[in-house]
Amino acid sequence: MYKKKDFPVSKIRRFLEPGPVVFVSSAWKGKQNIMTMGWHTVMEFSPSLIGCIISNQNHSFEMIKKSRECAINIPTQDMAKKVVGIGNCSGSEIDKFKKFKLTAAAASEVDAPLIQECYANFECKVYDARLVNRYNFFIFEVVKAHVAVSPKYPRTLHFRGDGVFMLSGRSIKLPSKV
Repeated sequence: MYKKKDFPVSKIRRFLEPGPVVFVSSAWKGKQNIMTMGWHTVMEFSPSLIGCIISNQNHSFEMIKKSRECAINIPTQDMAKKVVGIGNCSGSEIDKFKKFKLTAAAASEVDAPLIQECYANFECKVYDARLVNRYNFFIFEVVKAHVAVSPKYPRTLHFRGDGVFMLSGRSIKLPSKV
């Protein structure tokens, strides 16, 4: 049994955001940007749909809204300082690829750049934009995926709020019918 106390509902996300921190890269009219994102959700397996909120105050918001595409890139623990640095500055003021020494690689299905140093890259197109104007909620379809052949389970970062991250840990396999 756990002893419990009341907790601020505005901070419950730290318990529900188990997915890895990602970089969302975008491009529009010759400009590129990278943003750090700590929350996203798989919505469907086929087609492969991912939902996420991108604030309309974020430099990437208009780039993605206008281009209707992006790339979701998964960094690993060795990129932790870049995750925080990219999340704490604006692409409207600096070139994040240059400042953080990241390599923009060409994608095959979208114009948004892939980040070569990341473990995985998912090329995405806006699948449904009906919730963007009201909630800043984008639904993307992953149209192409690129994943490193090893390690099978990389050490990824997971945001817990208030500047606290956890690292993915040991993997276990349990019986499943799926």
